[in-house]
This record gives sequence, C-alpha cells and structure tokens, in this order.
Amino acid sequence: MSETTTSPAGNGAGGAPIEMAAPHRYTAALAADIEARWQDFWETEGTYEAPNPTGDLAGDADVAARPKKFIMDMFPYPSGAGLHVGHPLGFIATDVYARHQRMTGHNVLHTLGFDAFGLPAEQYAVQTGTHPRVSTEANIVNMRRQLRRLGLGHDQRRSIETIDPAYYKWTQWIFLQIFNSWYDPEADAARPIDTLVTQFESGARPTPDGRAWSELSAVERANVLGEYRLAYASDAPVNWCPGLGTVLANEEVTAEGRSERGNYPVFKAKLRQWNMRITAYADRLLNDLDALDWPEAIKLQQRNWIGRSEGARVDFPVGDNKITVFTTRQDTLFGATYMVLAPEHDLISGSNGTPSIVPDAWPEGTHEVWTGGHATPAEAVAAYRKQAAAKSDVERQAEAKDKTGVFTGAYATNPVSGERVPVFIADYVLMGYGTGAIMAVPAHDGRDFAFARAFELPMRCVVEPSDDRGMDPATWDDAFSSYDAKIVNSSNSTISLDGLGVTGAKEKITDWLAAQGIGEGTVNFRLRDWLFSRQRYWGEPFPIVYDEDGVAHSLPESMLPLELPEVEDYSPRTFDPDDADTQPETPLSRNEDWVNVELDLGDGKGVRRFRRETNTMPNWAGSCWYEMRYLDPNNSDALVDPATEQYWMGPREGQPHGGVDLYVGGAEHAVLHLLYARFWSKVLHDLGHTSSREPFHKLYNQGMIQAYVYRDARGIAVPATEAEERDGVFYYEGGKVSRLLGKMGKSLKNAVTPDEICAEYGADTLRLYEMAMGPLDVSRPWDTRAVVGQYRLLQRLWRNVVDEATGEVTVVDAEPDEATLRALHKAIDGVTQDMANLRFNTAIAKVTELNNHLTKTGGPLSRTVAERLVLLIAPLAPHIAEELWRKLGHSDSVVHADFPVADPTYVVDETVTCVVQVKGKVKARLEVAPTISDADLEAAALADQGVVAALGGAGIRKVIVRAPKLVNIVPA
Repeated sequence: MSETTTSPAGNGAGGAPIEMAAPHRYTAALAADIEARWQDFWETEGTYEAPNPTGDLAGDADVAARPKKFIMDMFPYPSGAGLHVGHPLGFIATDVYARHQRMTGHNVLHTLGFDAFGLPAEQYAVQTGTHPRVSTEANIVNMRRQLRRLGLGHDQRRSIETIDPAYYKWTQWIFLQIFNSWYDPEADAARPIDTLVTQFESGARPTPDGRAWSELSAVERANVLGEYRLAYASDAPVNWCPGLGTVLANEEVTAEGRSERGNYPVFKAKLRQWNMRITAYADRLLNDLDALDWPEAIKLQQRNWIGRSEGARVDFPVGDNKITVFTTRQDTLFGATYMVLAPEHDLISGSNGTPSIVPDAWPEGTHEVWTGGHATPAEAVAAYRKQAAAKSDVERQAEAKDKTGVFTGAYATNPVSGERVPVFIADYVLMGYGTGAIMAVPAHDGRDFAFARAFELPMRCVVEPSDDRGMDPATWDDAFSSYDAKIVNSSNSTISLDGLGVTGAKEKITDWLAAQGIGEGTVNFRLRDWLFSRQRYWGEPFPIVYDEDGVAHSLPESMLPLELPEVEDYSPRTFDPDDADTQPETPLSRNEDWVNVELDLGDGKGVRRFRRETNTMPNWAGSCWYEMRYLDPNNSDALVDPATEQYWMGPREGQPHGGVDLYVGGAEHAVLHLLYARFWSKVLHDLGHTSSREPFHKLYNQGMIQAYVYRDARGIAVPATEAEERDGVFYYEGGKVSRLLGKMGKSLKNAVTPDEICAEYGADTLRLYEMAMGPLDVSRPWDTRAVVGQYRLLQRLWRNVVDEATGEVTVVDAEPDEATLRALHKAIDGVTQDMANLRFNTAIAKVTELNNHLTKTGGPLSRTVAERLVLLIAPLAPHIAEELWRKLGHSDSVVHADFPVADPTYVVDETVTCVVQVKGKVKARLEVAPTISDADLEAAALADQGVVAALGGAGIRKVIVRAPKLVNIVPA
C-alpha cells in the first residue's frame, strides 16, 4: 500500500500529482471512466426513483408504511453562464444527506427543477433576438449536464420547469383559487367567494351602501367583491421603474431606491395592478413560525417584516373628510400638535375619486417656512411629491437626514383637545406602514421633534420627564420618550389621563375613543399586500379576462393552461430611467389577436367579447408551490393526489404543520420566496387542497463559496488565474493589482467551473472538497490548489482495496485486530452523527482518520473493514464507492445498501484517564475502565503511591468521586 508515485517535481498544474505508469491507479482518467459508467447505470436502472403510495409513480404496497424523507434545494435559475463551483455547494450537501437517508432505510424524494421564467432570459432575448424559450431551454440542457456529472441522485421523473405549460397550468389554477376566495375572519381561514356572495344575497352581510345585493349592478357587485378577494386589482402606490418598463415589489428595490436588476432608479407611482391579500394571513404567518425548524435569524427577519404592533386607530376631522392614523402611543394623543401625511396619501393625490384636502390658497397667517417658497398649496404639494418619488424608503426614513416637508394648507382637528393642527406632507412618512398618516407628538418622538424644530411648530409635554429637563419642550435638546412615566397635561371635560401610567392611559383613551365613535383599539402590520403583476413578456399569463364593463372574470379550468403567445417584440416599452412621469406598456398588449377574444365562459351567458389581462405574473409565482408538484408531476387531473401529498408533506409528530423535511438554500430569500410560499400553502390548505399548512418544516441556509477578486488601478476585475504574487504583492501583466475576497462570478473573472475540476480530478474529489472546506452554513474561500488533498484521500482509499498493478481487490477474510475494530466503529459512530446533523466536513475528517489508520497498519484489509469503509464514503463519493462495492463482490447498488451501525463495545474507550486531586492539586493520573464504579475508583485512588505520599498519614475528611474521570480528596 505505497503512496502515489509522482514526478521529481512533485506536482503538476493546479497542484495535481503527475501520475506514473500504473495500470489500475486511481487517476483523473480512471475517475472519469468510473463516474460516467455509474451515472449511466443509475439513470438506466432508475436507482434514485422514489415511489409514491398511489398514482403513476406508485411503488410496492408497503410504500405508505415506510419512513420517508422529502429533501429539497431552492429552485435554481438556468443561467446562460452555467454553473461555477460555488453553485453546487447546497446541491452536493442535500445529495450527501439524501444518500445517507436512503442507506438508513428511508424512502427519499430528492429531485431538482428549474425556475425558468424571469427577467434575465427576457433581457437576453431583447439583446439578441433569440426567443427566451430557446435560450432558457438551452441553459437548462447545459445545467442538467453539469449537475449529472456531479453524480447527484435526483429522481429525474419528478423534475419540472416552470415554463412548461403543463406546469404553469397549475400555477394559473392556484391563482384562480386565490382569486375566487376571501378571508373569513370568523373562520380564520380562506373560503370560496361564493360563500361571501351567499351572505350578501341573504342579507346576513350588508352591502357597503345598505342596498340589497339584487339591486347592485354587475360592476357594483364586482367592486364589492374586489374588496374581499385574496387576489384583486387596484390602483395602488407601486414602485415604477421606467428603465425596466415595469413595476417592482418592495423586496426587488434596493436600499438606495434602485432596481435589483439593472440598477435603475425606482419611483413611487399609482398604477392598476394585481395584488395578493397576504396581509389577511399576517397573524398566522407570524404565529406558525414557532413550530418551524428554521434558523432563528430567518424567523426574526420574517417577524420584523410582518411587523405586528398593537395600538389604536384615531380619526382626525379635516373639513368634510377625516384623516385616520394608527398609533401605538394613543396615550400621547393630547400632545399631537400637527399631522403628517405620506406624499402618496389619497387625500393629497386625489385618486379613487377622493376629494383633495389641498385648498386653492394659503390660509391667512401661514408661516413662510411652511410653504417651501411656493405661491399656492397645490404648487408646493406637487413639487414636493415629485421630489419624494425619486427617493427610496430607506433614504426617506434615514435618521440623520434633514427633515423636509411642506404644508398642505389644510387643518385637522385634534379629537381630544379640539385644537386645529396643521397638516403637512413629508417623506419620512410612508404609505407602506399604518395608514400613511401620523399624528405628530414632537415632544415625545425624535423624528417629530426634529421636524417641529425645522418648521417652527408647537410642542406640548404630555409624558412627565424623569430627568431634570423641565416641562417646556421649547428648552429641550431632544424629545423625551418613555414607557415608564406618568401622563400629564392630558384632560378635557369628559376624560383625564393625568397621573396614569402609559399602559393604563392607553387602555382608558382607547375605550373613550371607541365610545365616541372616533377610534378603536387595533393591530397593525408592517406587511403590505403583495404586488403580483409585471409588465413583462416572459412570465405566466393571468387566466383573467375583462368584459366590456371592465369586470374581471376567471377562465374556467377547461381553458387552462392559457399559454403564452408568440410575439415578435419581447421587450416592454422602456423609458428614460429618470423620467417618473411615464406609464407601462406591456409586450402582450401589442398582440391584438390574442388580447381581444370571443369566449363562452360556461356561465350561461353564451359567447361574449373579452379583453385578456396583458400583465404577466412575477417570477416568484412558479416557486410558490413547486414542492407540491415534485410529489405528483404527471397528474393532469389535480394539483397533487391527496394521499401522495399526505404521505410526503402531511403533519406528523414533531412537524405539526407538515412540510418538506429539509429545505436547503440561501438566506437571501427570507422575506421573498419563503414568505410568499408560506402564504400560498396556507390558502391551499384552507380551501381543502392540501393537508400541510406550511411548505418547509426544516430550513437550512448554506454558506457561500467565495473567491479572490483581483482589480487593477482602474478598479476593473482582471483574470484571477493570471494574477501573480511576489513578496506579498499581487501583479497582473506587470502592474500591481488589489486582492479582496468576494463573490465568485463570470463578471468578476474569478469563476471556476465544476467541469474544470471534474476533468482534472473527478467529480468525487470535487464533492469531497466542497463538503470538507468547512461547516456547511459558513462561507469559505475557494482554493483550487487545496483540491488535491481530497484527491489523495480517494487514491489512498482505492489503494487500500485494489491492487494498482492487477486491478484485483486485496482484501482477506481474516478478522481485524482490536485496534482496527475500535478505529472502525468510532468512525462509524462519528460519521453517523455528523451525517444526521449535516456536519459533512467533520464526517470526512473521521473517514480520513480511519483510512490513514488502515494505511499505516500495512497488509491487506479485512473484508468486513473494507466494506464498511466503502459504505462510509458512499454518500460523499458515490462513484468510487459504487465501483469498489462491485469489486468487493456485491451485485446490488451501494446506493441502497445498509449504512453500517457502530458496535458500542468498540466505541467506548478501552480506558480513560482519571485525575486524582489532593487539596485541589493533581497528585496522580490513573488509567481505568470507563465503566468503573465510584467505590472501585475511590479505592484505586487511595491506594496510589503518589496519593498516599501527598496525604502524609493525614486523615480524610471527604472524597468526591466523579467516575470515571475525577477523584478529589479533602484531608482532615
């Protein structure tokens, strides 16, 4: 069992050993041959196919009784650049885990599809004239090839692509379930919209204006139902990106107020868009997090994004209108000295027919600083709204920025004090939280205090300061805020809060507001409804048509899928990126033959003319439910067979909400994909389509593989492979370059493809290296030179079983010695625990330690040891394991062989070291059996000569025994 023979130089390119002539040595060429053969075998034999309990993928009758594991990776997008070595990190990890689970008797569902709609393919189509389907399908073919080469054990029968009409038929179907349902607060669940109609028809639920349901026109009925539907269209503030020609969800806008894709400016605008009423599920989305096995950091992000807060709704009259605010400090209502509206507030913009509160002229006595230098309130408001539209929400709420705003010319009435308070608009108030309006209590809020100082507004102290600042806010340097203070200066003829603590004052004022009919206690959420439409071509068409009155109708299921039509021009109309005064024009709207149709919707009204919806769904739609389609991918009659869904995803012990057993992916999707998928899952459960209330029970966030980025003096990335180091300084083509650790990518010129590593070392080596780099959840730097370490491990393992000269196995049927048995079973025990906890780096270390022990013993291995060594490495390096398993005489695949079980007799150390202390100082170390009793250990310690000498004949007051590792003797 000699080491690898190398040239005198030792290494070849990239650090790989230069192989000498040995016909059966494990080399890159042999690895390539082994890997290709076994990949073909696995595919032909259907080795990774997981049977369902029913349906066309059903297996044996005992499938339903078998333990199962549903293991998933987050949906990859089929990039044109293909994979670099950073991409497969999570894929390899889930594959290793899935293989171990198969070997422990589980029916394992593990597959991978492609989230293939979206902006990149469309942008590529616009640039090249290539249809996005053509480029996307080519990218999928390339990625499938790359993933197959890694030996990933996916059930290919279950792989799906979101661009397949057979798949997005069900995406459209789910949308219609959501469109045709409403959230019933009494049931605390979604119910079919027909149940709401029944309530209106019977009079159990009054219409908004009190008329009978039968007296409402079709348009009026549609408008009423639109206020309840879980999917609805409305004119709402949106993030309009002229440079992309589309609107974006809040989560797709950076902190700098620019688009994630393209880095274009994003503006606030009002457009008619489809929305999902995810806010109806805010409480359930929040509460159900507790039962999920997710990283606490991700749970915290979702809790913060949902943002539940308890407070009160308060109405402030303003002319014939009212301004409604939500506040968590209703106890400070007497201190409200002005109001602030978001620039997008309906009372300012005048949308939806709501009259504007902005007067024609400035009221008498208006302060000059309030006007912004404008002649009329209308001019001031218009100018400020345009200014605010160009800022991101983060910019608008930055604490350090100067407070800006403008007076609207309107006054509201404080409902408890009766005082007239001026109404401003300011960009630090957002429509995305509360009602888009605040009552400003400047004495007790830092932002309000700064605004009041800037605009010379009055302040009133209503919470008694606990320091020596006094009661006059005009003399303060900042606001005073406290939840542990008394309320002061807060009374009128019908209520007094004076002397109460914050909690008591909140309760009292809330009850008073409700009694007066001008407010009520309420719960508010930061979460906003999900903007669910894009002005793009490459996405799922909405299964919605509009009649001549503009009423939206759902297509019957028989008309699904509504396929995306062919168009000559894929690009939405884009505009000057800085021009906020523009409107979207979608690619589908230019296809008049597809847009204008005559249809019989099966509603008894015959054939009518309709206009199709010309927006498409966002790229998140297909990934909101793909875990369910993996279960039953060929079902043309239902989303998923109920028994199959129950088997793979239904609630069970330890998983009260059901869901996927392990979901691995990046932490960047915490409040996008994960929140949206949870919402869809709950709606489908409420409507009786699924048994699971959550899509993913256990979530694991893998780290990132990073790489060094080298940049020249201009800051431009240069090829990492061509940078040279001399005395700690880096050079490229003779010039100095900087080096920083960052992402790996084609644009950064530091990408390494898995194809390169597989060609030089083999896929098993790549798999081992990626898993050995460090803990799975920690980012780590890529170092191609270090890959050779795992290559050598496989060479030594091969050499321990196979004669490199003849290719024959060298094992013998003799029993191993005790030292080898102990090394073997300790490795089995450790690897078993590491596999269960996704600690693959330490599992590899234990296999390496065992293999090194076997190498040092010399001579042929015992067959039992060799077989268990192969089984231990099988989940990590499946190709070489399959080859060695077959060479060892097995006809069955190692994929379904039983993972070895440790014998506890050999796991426990033969002896352990016991420390004996006298007066707290170590006087002896005894080698004892790990099972020694307290009495026997005490006797051995007292008999030790070193202990006897330390006691010097003194008596013993106490002996403390902690078998088997400690004895502490206290002399008298």
